[in-house]
Parts: sequence; C-alpha cells; structure tokens
Amino acid sequence: MKGKIKRIAIALNAVLLLGLFFIHQSGVLQRIDTLLFDYEMKQAAGHQPDPRIVMVAIDDASLAELGRFPWDRAVYAPFLANLNPEGNEPKAIAFDIIFGEASDNPDSDMAFAEALASYSNVILPVTGIMGDNFGTSVVRRDEYIQAQAIVKPYELFADLAQLAHINRVVSKDGVIRQTWLNLRGPDGEVVPSLAWQAAEMAGADLSRFANLTDPVQFGEPVAKNTVTIDYQLMTDDFLTVSFTDVLNGELPADLFKDSIVFVGFTAVGLTSDGGQDTGASPIERNFKLMYAHGNIANQLLNGTTVSYSPDWVELGLAFILFLLFVFLPWRLKNIYSILLFLAAFAAVLYGQYAMYQASALHANAVLALLAMLLAYLANVSLKSYMDSTQKSFVTRQFGRYISPDLVKQIVAQDIEIKLGGDLKQITILFLDIRGFTPLSEKLSPPELVDTLNTMFNMITETTLRNAGTIDKFIGDAAMILFNAPLDVAEHERMAVQTAYEIQQGMNGIRDQILEKYQCEVNVGIGIHTGNVVVGNIGSYLRVDYTAIGDNVNIAARIESQTKKGQVHVSEQVYEKTKPWFRFDEGEDRMFKGKSHPIRVYELLGRLDDS
Repeated sequence: MKGKIKRIAIALNAVLLLGLFFIHQSGVLQRIDTLLFDYEMKQAAGHQPDPRIVMVAIDDASLAELGRFPWDRAVYAPFLANLNPEGNEPKAIAFDIIFGEASDNPDSDMAFAEALASYSNVILPVTGIMGDNFGTSVVRRDEYIQAQAIVKPYELFADLAQLAHINRVVSKDGVIRQTWLNLRGPDGEVVPSLAWQAAEMAGADLSRFANLTDPVQFGEPVAKNTVTIDYQLMTDDFLTVSFTDVLNGELPADLFKDSIVFVGFTAVGLTSDGGQDTGASPIERNFKLMYAHGNIANQLLNGTTVSYSPDWVELGLAFILFLLFVFLPWRLKNIYSILLFLAAFAAVLYGQYAMYQASALHANAVLALLAMLLAYLANVSLKSYMDSTQKSFVTRQFGRYISPDLVKQIVAQDIEIKLGGDLKQITILFLDIRGFTPLSEKLSPPELVDTLNTMFNMITETTLRNAGTIDKFIGDAAMILFNAPLDVAEHERMAVQTAYEIQQGMNGIRDQILEKYQCEVNVGIGIHTGNVVVGNIGSYLRVDYTAIGDNVNIAARIESQTKKGQVHVSEQVYEKTKPWFRFDEGEDRMFKGKSHPIRVYELLGRLDDS
C-alpha cells in the first residue's frame, strides 16, 4: 500500500507544481497581492508631510463666495498676486485645473495671461492622449511612455507658464498606485508630471528618479520613469487652505515662502472640465486627485522609493515552501504539521509585512502562500486517507482478536501489515474445552451457543488483557499467539499468565454449568515457544493473519495430551517462566510425528501465591 500511496503522492504533487506555474503565469493572484501591498503601505504611512507643500482648495466655501465654477478668469490675477508677495514667493504654483480654451470674456483671459507673464513659478497642466487601453501606445522600459497627442492649455496661456502633465495611472481595480514622472509627446518633447516639475523648481535632487523604473506591477504599462507612488499622506495630513482665503489676503504673507503650492478641487463633484477629480489610493479609498500630486511631490522631495523583490525570489520561496510542506505532513503527526503550517503561513505574511515596514520593499508572497497551502492540504489529506485505510485494514484484521492497545500501537507507529509471512519467535497457546461433547447433547442450539460465548468471552478478555492475539476459534478450541503481530516483552510469561487466569476464570463458569445442566466442563491448555512463520496467509480471495510451522504443531500436540483443568508447557516455556510460576518436575513425552521426546511441565500456580 505504501508504494501505491507514494506513487500517487508523487503524481499529485507534480500536477500541483505544474498548476502553480500556470497560475503564476496567468496573473490571477495579482488582485490578492495588491490587497496585501495596499495594507502594507497604509500601515507604513508616516503622515508627516514635507512642510514645503501647501494645498489651496477650491472648496465649498470658495463656491459659496465666488459662485458656480468655472469662474471669471480675471479672479486668478489677484490670486497669483497674493500667492507671490515680494520676498515670500513660493518656488512653484502648480494648477491642477485645465485651462483648455478661451473663455467667454477675452478681457478676463488677458488679465490672467498678464498675471502669468508676471510670475515665472506657475505650472499649468497638460494631458497626454494615450489611446484605447494603450493599444496604440509605444511601451518600452528604456523609453518614456509615448502619448499619441498632448493637449495643452489655451495658446494665450501655454507660452507664459511651465507645462506638466496630470495623467493618472489607474490599476485595473481602479486604484492609483503608480505614476509616469515623464511622458513623451508625438514630436519627441518630454513632458514632466505636475509633481516632478514642481519638485524640480523647488530644487529637489531628482537624480535617483531620472532613470528609475519599477518592475512590472499591477498590470499597467511600464516604461521609463514609471514609479510606484509612496503614499505617506492622507487628505487631512496636508496643510490645506481655501482659495478665497488666499484671494482675500487673509493668510500670513510668509506661509507660501519657498513652498510648492498645488491648486485644485475639493468641492464634491467639481472639476474644470466636467470630469471626475476623485480617485482611490492604497491608503485612502476616496480622495481628491490634487492630493495624489501632493504625495508624489512629497516623495520626490524626500527621495523615498518603493521597491520590489525580484521574480526569482518569489518563485524560489514558493518552490522551497512547496517542497517543505510536501515533506512535513508525512514526517509529523497531523496536529504538529498543522501547527507548523499555521506558524509558517503567519511567518511569511509577517515577514512580507515587516520587510515593507523596514525598507519599503514589497515581496510578492502570494504564490508562496498558495504553494504551501496546496502542498499541505493535498499531502495531509492523502496521508489522512492512507492512515484511515490502514486503520480500517488493521481493525478488520485484528480488532476482534488482539487488544485495543495493540491496534492503536499498530496505527500510531504506522506499522505496515504485509501480505505474506515473516519468521519470528512467538509463544503459541492452544486451548480446548473438555466435556463439551456431552454438554452439547443436553443443550438446545441456542443454549449451546450462549454457553460457548460465555466461555469464549472470558477467554477473549483474559487474552487481550495480557497482550495476546486470538488467532482463531475452532469449534470448542482456540489458538492464541503472543509476540505477534507486535513485539510483546516476556511473551512466554504473558502466555502462562493468560493460561493461569483462564483456568481461574473457568472455576466460576464450570460451577454455573454444573448446577444448571449437570455437566462438568474444563479447559486443557498447551503452550510452546519457538520460531514460526507469521503473517497474512491465504489466497487472493481470503487472507487470515495466522502462524504456521512445526512449533505450532508442537503446541497443539502438548495441548492434546492435557487432562481437564491442566496447563502444560514445553521446556522452552518452562525455562523462561520458572521465576514467576510453580511447575511439577516435568516428564518426557513422545508426540505424534516426532522422533524424539519432548519434555513437558504442568503449571501448578504462581510463586507469589504460595
């Protein structure tokens, strides 16, 4: 059976390993990995913004004072003037508001243009047209993401300000996890992101980001300068002031000195172009997009990056854990293997978490977790099936004939009961009920069966109590083995002890039968020890566990010459048991089929009873 189970286990684990490879290639585990990644980032968020970043919000209070958006563009002239008090100018003023075409009031457009011409620190947004699902975009890791077209601000404004793109990179689950720090227009012009342009104007060292490109993550196009946003800040972490507070000059003049100012929308549902200005990040599921620019600028100013472990680490860890939990279920008890599995599963999860908290390094452990889960479940299930089958087999073979403790030991020690036989030294006890024939003549069949069962129940209980194995009942006789199928210490002594207790137990049964049926019954017992062949012996249609050999025959011959109530043992049994039992002086007897006499001793009692 073990060989068959081993072949099944090898085939099953090979199929699982192949399945894991295809699962990995399909990318179906990406969703789980992103959830773990988002949790890690949320827990690692420091919530300490760079003091140079200030958010100016077009909020509900601004709408209440200035009316419905879009406003007359003349309002931006005093707004910019108040943002740029002499000596306290910000490094960059980044608008997350699209000024794509002329307004209905040319004079207002001109007023805004004159204000833009007066200040060199203003950034206006552009958008790159990327095509349908990037199908027509050129995506190469050594080049910037290629846009089909660049939509710039109204031409009156475009040449008077710095330009930067505000394209968002949205994962398949709708979460913004990455950004293109630069993209390329159709004419080869490289357009930085709004946060990149602002950080550069603020004097940030961007050299480490210049050629940085994350490995392929989240199923998005990965080109040069595609990086994961290190979200450290939620909306409430930023210093945010109202547009009207700036416009009305109600803020300290030095609030914006040397800062990066982002101007965008926080009023519900409000955008400059009628689109959506909200999104989801790993740490905040509903936030205004100008705070995404704020997080990117915070990252660029502080030089932090999110990195990923190489694919070979992911695959190697998965393979090692797979092999480990193929091996362990077969070597340990189920209770220990499941505790070890749970500990290893938790350790991998915690290790992934701790690694990110320590160094912002994300290791994709989902494949490894799945590998160890499938390996463990498959192998522990197969082992449990094998154990159940073995236990059922052992119970069928021995459950009614040997002690429950021995059955448990066979199962617990995973002892394989082989078909066929082995040579082993055992002690054989033969027992025959004397006086059974006259008893059977007086009793009806039901009474006879009931009487036999009473005697055999006592014999069985006594045998099992002394670690014996009932090989078979043969009419009114029984064959009992000691030291098979499991080793029994001092098996000769246990056999004689069993014989003694059976004879003691027969006293009460004999008296009951004599009183009830006026027939006397006794038991004759013969015991011999020696090498025999024990095992499952028979044909493919019927197999029984038994013992065969010359020493079995000797035990049977010894029993055949006993009289009622006698226990005879061979010289070999006598020598092993005389320290505990009293015997007569013995005599040599000839037995059928034997050319030499065999010395036989009669059991008289236990030494501790004398």
